Amino acid sequence: MKTWNTIFELCDIIRETGYAIHEYLRSGHLEKVYENALVHRLRNQGLEVLPQHPLAVYDEDGTVLGEFFADLFVEGVLIAELKAVRHVVDEHIAQLFGYLRCSRIEHGLLINFGAPHFYIKKYILNDAQPDRP
Repeated sequence: MKTWNTIFELCDIIRETGYAIHEYLRSGHLEKVYENALVHRLRNQGLEVLPQHPLAVYDEDGTVLGEFFADLFVEGVLIAELKAVRHVVDEHIAQLFGYLRCSRIEHGLLINFGAPHFYIKKYILNDAQPDRP
């Protein structure tokens, strides 16, 4: 059962769900607790959510170099990178962009549950699919 029509609607569902989790649990838990909560609540809404999902890392020519594990891979189109830290720093953003680039996924969310205020930001990698064969 697909509950969204555009990537923006999917992100809205995740944002609203993440905010509700943050309101309930507040900050102070391990990242895994927030991951489990988000998986549970999103699946209850009918979304396909794969926690710690392996995604291939590709070289420029398409050769698979290895894999990494996305915190959440949602509906086969979105990587959600979760944090439980006081402040999001540039390295967290670089990590998400690295995941998007090497897996050739276009859309990602960086979500932080560890601060007093809920943080979520959407990132789009426009060059996720190279023009080369």
